[in-house]
Amino acid sequence: MALQGIRTIPVLTAGVASAVLAALTPATAFAAADPLQQYERQGLRWERCDAQRPEEFECAKVKVPLDYGDPGGRRIDLAISRIKASNAKERHGVLLINPGGPGGPGLTMPVEMQPLLPAGVRERFDLIGFDPRGVGQSSPIGCDLTADEQTFQHPYAAATFARDVARARTVADKCWAKAGDVLPHITTRNTARDMDVVRAALGERQISYFGHSYGTYLGAVYTQMFPRRSDRFVLDSALDPALAWRGSLRGWSAGAELAFTRWTEWAAARSSTYGLGRTPGEVRKTFWDLIAHADRTPVPTTGGALDGDAIRSGYAAFVRVETVTPWIVALKAAADGGAPAPAGPAEPGAAAAGESAPNRPNTAPSGAFGAAVPADNIPAVAWAVFCGDTRNWPRDPERYRRDAIRDRAEYPLAGDLGAGIVPCAFWKSAATEQATVVDNDVNALIVQNQWDPQATLAMAQGMRRALHGARMVTVVGGEGHGVVVAGPSCADDSVTRYLTTGRLPAKDLNCRA
Repeated sequence: MALQGIRTIPVLTAGVASAVLAALTPATAFAAADPLQQYERQGLRWERCDAQRPEEFECAKVKVPLDYGDPGGRRIDLAISRIKASNAKERHGVLLINPGGPGGPGLTMPVEMQPLLPAGVRERFDLIGFDPRGVGQSSPIGCDLTADEQTFQHPYAAATFARDVARARTVADKCWAKAGDVLPHITTRNTARDMDVVRAALGERQISYFGHSYGTYLGAVYTQMFPRRSDRFVLDSALDPALAWRGSLRGWSAGAELAFTRWTEWAAARSSTYGLGRTPGEVRKTFWDLIAHADRTPVPTTGGALDGDAIRSGYAAFVRVETVTPWIVALKAAADGGAPAPAGPAEPGAAAAGESAPNRPNTAPSGAFGAAVPADNIPAVAWAVFCGDTRNWPRDPERYRRDAIRDRAEYPLAGDLGAGIVPCAFWKSAATEQATVVDNDVNALIVQNQWDPQATLAMAQGMRRALHGARMVTVVGGEGHGVVVAGPSCADDSVTRYLTTGRLPAKDLNCRA
């Protein structure tokens, strides 16, 4: 059934299509058979992206339909970029790159990924960056959200639940008031279609791809929709496509509890150094005593006082045992009357850059490709994708309340944060298409840290089950959100071999961090 006010993609049976085409002139019939031809054959005008960046870094605009169900209707611009392969004789094709999100701008990714890729890869591929539809320089959207409304997760409490419901409803209402004509079309499936238009406009028969975090889901959806046009796909820190999207948010809590348990064991083994407890049970009690104290009297830090919920909201930090432990020690000392603790754990260097990639600031070039972007562009697009990709969001706020209480009981550290009320409960329209079921034999290489707070190991294993032709390299002991994007890794040889030769490992591999 077509939803009122939303154009659905037309589907013609073979007989009806033949009858329609027979009644048209040859030229008209050809256009009707290939309504995207005007986009696939468009000429691209490349220009230097920014005088402050390398000369070989070029940008162009690509026209795509806002609504693929109406290719002749409204068009929007996509900003794409490239750095050409360094060896024309060895060139294999193009490597599209997505940094994650959803909502992460990717226009500058060729410059950012170039030093992370070996010479053999840079020789063979044009590195192609792009801001997905609605993001950055690609017809960006915004919802005029306040800082509080941009906060992604909120802890559950009976006393504040009505306010949380009102906030979620307000975000949905603001987005639809500001960008309601565009929101139904900001979806992963449409971004995958955009990627295929980019492929055709570049004159390529197939594309290769590197995706991080949400970008792994985008890449998997592309392989499902366009399997014959998918060449070499590297998925770094993968999400389980079967969980999109409420299951993904709730899945973070299970991963956080595993990481927390590992941390208690690690800290207990070093009790003489950190003094948090001699057994995992004692360390656990020390932490929860700190949370209870912070709920009564927020703990002073250099970034402001933190209550217990604010400390719990930093649950992702527990995957990095060596940096989170000194922070917990400092919080405990501050709670006992000592100096203010640091605002958060120390950054672990290069790996931190990989973890921030999906939410890094929009660093678009200046000039023609540096137009103003709404301050809330990333959360606006994130909710558009999360809410618009699937129809399985509960509409009853009480369902979220029950789930938050249940998940907090099962996963005390972060269960309520992943299950709480979200704007999707009040999104004005259900998804125009069903969520993509990923189930194919396309070749792909999944690389995954064992201890990843956002794309958990269980999620990556779900991606591996969905992509039967894939192989997976697990970095045992690897910490943080990102493998290739975080710098040198034991998975690098497998990635390089796959991208340069197309050969996957014979079987799934484990390597040690």
